Amino acid sequence: METAPWLVVGLGNPGKEYARNRHNVGFMVAELLAARIGAKFSRHRRAVAEVAEGRLGMGGPKLVLAKPLTYMNLSGGPAAALAQFYKIPTEQVIAVHDELDIDYGQLRAKRGGGEGGHNGLRSMSKSLATKDYARVRFGIGRPPGRQDPADYVLSDFSTAERKELEFLVDRAADVVEAIVTRGLEWTQNAYHSA
Repeated sequence: METAPWLVVGLGNPGKEYARNRHNVGFMVAELLAARIGAKFSRHRRAVAEVAEGRLGMGGPKLVLAKPLTYMNLSGGPAAALAQFYKIPTEQVIAVHDELDIDYGQLRAKRGGGEGGHNGLRSMSKSLATKDYARVRFGIGRPPGRQDPADYVLSDFSTAERKELEFLVDRAADVVEAIVTRGLEWTQNAYHSA
């Protein structure tokens, strides 16, 4: 019997006006993973999300990549609906999201824990009825000066940040793949020191 697929939920907001925002880095990583597995996103029939499905390598683990279309604060509904539809256990759910409390350029993988004021994670924890899912935390750093964090996450990456963005999104996709194929502990040891 085949094992359940992995659900990778890229957190972000739908619409062109949000596409390059810091808050949409989860969507960026999901899109790169879809390109890597040769899959295209399309609207799911049971969840308010765009979904792409495929395998990591020949005969590798199956991935269900999701971009919820409900806006960040309601991301949990589509995530829970997809986990139920594909019969995916919580241990095989990964959220990819922006993280204010980590410097730009840093990536962290963890399981469970608090949401740190991140409304997308709060919604996922509530809808999944647990916080015990994996997270790939993409550091965006704190806003400069007195800028409101809400405005900061909904602004585009700076010119200086964009120089590294493609590399960092690529690395975040590597982190997701490592969790799926090698496990969380191996991934933390490999990527947290770098």
